[in-house]
Amino acid sequence: MSVLGFDELSLILQRVASPDRKSFSEVCRQWLRVEGLSREGIRVLEPDLLRCFLPRFPNLAKFECSKVLTDAEADFVARTCLKIESLNLSRKQPRDASWDSGERSDADDLGSDGLCALAGGCPRLSEVLLRRRKNVEDVGVVSLVERAKNLRTLDLGWCSLITDQSLEAIGRANCVRTLNLEGCSKISDAGLAYLASGSLARTLKKLVLAEYCGPRVTDNGGIAIAAIKSLRKLNLAWLINLSDTTLFAVAEKCENLASIDLTGCELISGAGIRAFENHSCLDTLVLANCYSVNVHDLEQMVLGCQSLQNMVLPKGLIMWMPEAMRENICRLCSVDWK
Repeated sequence: MSVLGFDELSLILQRVASPDRKSFSEVCRQWLRVEGLSREGIRVLEPDLLRCFLPRFPNLAKFECSKVLTDAEADFVARTCLKIESLNLSRKQPRDASWDSGERSDADDLGSDGLCALAGGCPRLSEVLLRRRKNVEDVGVVSLVERAKNLRTLDLGWCSLITDQSLEAIGRANCVRTLNLEGCSKISDAGLAYLASGSLARTLKKLVLAEYCGPRVTDNGGIAIAAIKSLRKLNLAWLINLSDTTLFAVAEKCENLASIDLTGCELISGAGIRAFENHSCLDTLVLANCYSVNVHDLEQMVLGCQSLQNMVLPKGLIMWMPEAMRENICRLCSVDWK
């Protein structure tokens, strides 16, 4: 029998289920090489060992690591795996059991140098998740956005050093569809205006601005967001300085909007909710912790918005809502009481 070549072994590997890939690679050195060259994704639990194993996987399309990753290690990833498309470096919440035990200091975690290296070395990046990478600064984000021409998804949730400078660069991007800025407390109305005035306004489908309770985002920023007519999903949870003025603008201009989360927006009232009465696309409305909404205004909006299918309402409204009204609303759409 002749020795099987690389192509034949690759065809065999395509028929092997993912859980058996490790066993496949242990058969012989040739099969180990084939498995390494054909692997598409990897989840790294011990980044300090990257130099030992990563060179075996030069064709990775997906790279995931939730541990502390130094700039030097990020640079090594960029020089070793040039074909990465999905880069998931999101950290876990501190209370999670999988959070780093403290063996590596957060002060050494990924910063601008590492992100710039990844941006320069991985030109195919289309999804970058940097949630809770607290050392990431504007310099790295600007480099990423300018170099990653295929970038579709960018998660900067809880990257607390991000400012309007990053948003100015993101606003110039011409293909980003999902942007998460949750907990980025340094962004302001000016940054949101950058998002609405650039190429991004023609492509962005989902925008998350939740969990920022400071004074820097007001109705001026809300009105700016409304100019992004391509939006399908908008999360404004806990932006406590937004009022009905923002809702009037969003309801009028965001004709394609299918979902809006207004959890904890204390200043909105029934008047703002009624702005969506004749909206043709709104499917989901979240009003958890919104206690200034009059139940009659809510019923009027539900009766007028025929596309509405799901709502999240505060339990406190139940006592102010007549049973007949509640039954009428629940008949027209699904309601989750929180």
